[in-house]
Amino acid sequence: MNLKSKIINVALLGLFSGLASAVQLIDPPSTPKITNITVFVAKKIVTMDPAIPNATAVAVADGRILSVGSLEDMKPWTSKYPTQINRQFADKVIYPGFVEPHAHVLLGGILFNKPLVTPSPMPNPWGAPFAGVPNMQAAMDALKKYSNDIKDPNQTLLAWGWDEVAMGKVPDRQLLDQVSSTRPIILWNGSGHDMYVNSGMINHYGITPDKVKGIPGVGIDKNGQLNGQFIDLAAVMYVMKVAGKDILKPNEVPNDYLYMSDLMQQAGITTTGDLAFGSLNLEAELRMATMFSKSPASSIRVVPVIYADPFKAKYGDQSIQEALNLSQNDNDQLIFQGVKFYSDAGYMPETMRMEHPSFVNGTIGTSTYKTAQDFSVAMKPWWDAGFHIHVHSNGDVGNAHTINALQLLQDSKPRFDHRFTVNHFGIPTTAMVAKIKALNAVVSANITYVSERAKLQYSALGMDRASYATRVGTLVRNGIVTSIHSDAPVAAPDPLKEAWTVVTRRDVYNDGKVWAPAEALSATDAMKMVTINAAYTLGVEDKVGSIEAGKFADFAVLNADPQTVPAIKIKDVGVYATVLGGKVIPVSETKKPRPLE
Repeated sequence: MNLKSKIINVALLGLFSGLASAVQLIDPPSTPKITNITVFVAKKIVTMDPAIPNATAVAVADGRILSVGSLEDMKPWTSKYPTQINRQFADKVIYPGFVEPHAHVLLGGILFNKPLVTPSPMPNPWGAPFAGVPNMQAAMDALKKYSNDIKDPNQTLLAWGWDEVAMGKVPDRQLLDQVSSTRPIILWNGSGHDMYVNSGMINHYGITPDKVKGIPGVGIDKNGQLNGQFIDLAAVMYVMKVAGKDILKPNEVPNDYLYMSDLMQQAGITTTGDLAFGSLNLEAELRMATMFSKSPASSIRVVPVIYADPFKAKYGDQSIQEALNLSQNDNDQLIFQGVKFYSDAGYMPETMRMEHPSFVNGTIGTSTYKTAQDFSVAMKPWWDAGFHIHVHSNGDVGNAHTINALQLLQDSKPRFDHRFTVNHFGIPTTAMVAKIKALNAVVSANITYVSERAKLQYSALGMDRASYATRVGTLVRNGIVTSIHSDAPVAAPDPLKEAWTVVTRRDVYNDGKVWAPAEALSATDAMKMVTINAAYTLGVEDKVGSIEAGKFADFAVLNADPQTVPAIKIKDVGVYATVLGGKVIPVSETKKPRPLE
């Protein structure tokens, strides 16, 4: 072998050694302990497996799927092992359990279960839904009632869901002092990126301009005093640091977690991502997630995706190893997978970076990193370690930084099955879609930007950009694996409503206007986005997302088939039950809280 050949071989060996470390490994299914088989019979089973797209029976043992087809097709199994034929779903339609690829399980449970001031209705798994507040005066009246209902004058009031656009006002210290200037009040906006506090909160926790000096996003008025605004994540994390003990009450946290689990179960969800795990309190979140995963009250599998910044702050140079160590806590219902970064601020409060063009009023918002090069440097250690990276990315600058940073990472260390996921994708262009395709990335789109936000945001974005937010049609037609999500608690988790939006592109709460109808897709495409594509987005498509032999026996049991009802009726298809690892969980059983142990 000549010198040139040796050099080429060494180079290739180094290249493919790097690629091997980044491969998304597929876990071989475990050998089932077949003592008894249950065969679920249904009017129709939609498998999301193109080889056998429809069936009428599915055999299950030890929590996993044995076989799919007709009852007659089950005979190789049923003739050999004791079998129970379960016909309780004989008039129902079974889908793979829905997968929510981007939510915040504990945070969502905490906030949905707290005083609400959201303009849109919010479901309640255990009672009457919250009707929503129609305007700012109604929101202020609600806050005053919440405050007056608390007997202890020193108890902190945390309210969730302020919508700056719908209410027409960015709150500050003076506004919240109209509710109370003495009781500590924290008002968290619906995007989760911003908080607003009153004088009572500032005084109660001893916050001064000097203490927050250098923290980006903390508002200071013309007199050098705190104005009560804590804008974007660094500022929000400071509030959580000083007030977290009063917001995250240990005795309430299990109930909050169950609240979100039941809300998801009633929507047909059996697997959810928990994006930005560790944002609140890593140890507490880990204890809660581990306990819940082993509780008989649990009705979901959780895939935690850690938030890089708290890990780096806590562990420094050991952050990646500590993140890898979390997999020691894995079980069938808790699967640690991936890391998350933020490229920019929020879509809802119109704080995301917008330059080309700006917002209509001339503001440009904020991005987390000055350049794509800076962003790639932050992600590179995790990329080199083979992590599946998720990025929160909304505005035109945020999206450009995200995609260009991925190119820089690929240039530095090529990876094939990297699953780099652009989350939300609020203001995309056709050029961005083409580059995502070229870089083999995937997209998890927040489809509520169309159904719940377009009418609210178009005056700031222009009709065109508000209309084609999330561009799911363009993404799918370009062959990009695309899923959709709620980002709960930003919106309630509801895969059927999300699928309805993909198909109809309609406004769900206002006048039913259709936004960018050319971006609409078929019901088949939409249902892939909440099943197999969502599972792929989380890196667990070998375990869930379709009804195939060897996968977990996770099903959503529906009253009708979303692919055959009229498109306008997709969101109204009822969820009758879910099945988690072969265990039937009727929706009626999650309508009230119950012990976790």
